[in-house]
Amino acid sequence: MTTLVDRPNTALVVVDMQNGVVAEAYERDAVVANIATVVERARTAGVPVVWVQHSDDGLAIGSPEWEYVPELARDDSEALVPKTYPDSFEDTDLEEVLASGGIGGIVLVGAQTDECIRSTLHGALTRGYDVTLVGDAHTTEDLSYWGAPPPDKVIAHTNLYWANHRAPGRTAAVVDTADVVFGR
Repeated sequence: MTTLVDRPNTALVVVDMQNGVVAEAYERDAVVANIATVVERARTAGVPVVWVQHSDDGLAIGSPEWEYVPELARDDSEALVPKTYPDSFEDTDLEEVLASGGIGGIVLVGAQTDECIRSTLHGALTRGYDVTLVGDAHTTEDLSYWGAPPPDKVIAHTNLYWANHRAPGRTAAVVDTADVVFGR
């Protein structure tokens, strides 16, 4: 149902599952395991997996913090999109990577829920993509010190919000890992 012309395919987009991003993340190990399950399911179905990797002053390229968590291994044939802004589309080649594969639908997993995941959800939808968030495969750290709700509430609210989000000609959805089905 995407508004993108001649883009019937779906891709899995894995955002910022890097050591420095998820070191203190809520339910880190469970989320990483869920993402690994979704990645394997995508690979088995022949669905492209696109890896997004953030860098900034706290995540210097090549540093241990910048590296993806060891439990998630990118295949050399899978696209890697470096980014420096929360929205994975902003000033990156993500759009070109997706367009080259005829991709109009995205299944999204990763971190952090309240920054890069939310920004990428909106970035994708406003650019014409159908976007499914895997509700138990994204996480964030506890930012309540700065006035944010605790991480479980941030995740729950994001899932509620995205499950009820709409845009003309595009779909937004939330599914659990067990319910991820690739194919359009």
